[in-house]
Amino acid sequence: MRLSHRSAPVLAALALLVAMPGDAASHTAKTTPHARVPDERPFGAACRTSVDGSYVTAYCHNPYPETDRVSLHLECDRWWDIDSDGVPVGAGPAETVRLTGRCWKEVRSVWVSHQK
Repeated sequence: MRLSHRSAPVLAALALLVAMPGDAASHTAKTTPHARVPDERPFGAACRTSVDGSYVTAYCHNPYPETDRVSLHLECDRWWDIDSDGVPVGAGPAETVRLTGRCWKEVRSVWVSHQK
């Protein structure tokens, strides 16, 4: 069987398409879904905590344009003393908020959580 000059390029293209991996050939017809790009904008208030006996105070300043909902968490040292998680408070842009809490006796650890 002899190929004509017109059908030879068509057959060569068809042979290349068949030889490609299955998903490589399908990507030419549709766009590939992109992975979700994480939000790169800076976020999060800077917080300072201080412990005075059984009393805890935290000051959180938010220098960014989005509100940061900050919450104070206390872990008390004694097994019978109740640990606490504070209610989230919105720290707006260029705003400083004060969070307070206490244990009955000594404080073991303190941290502040952030939510968008």
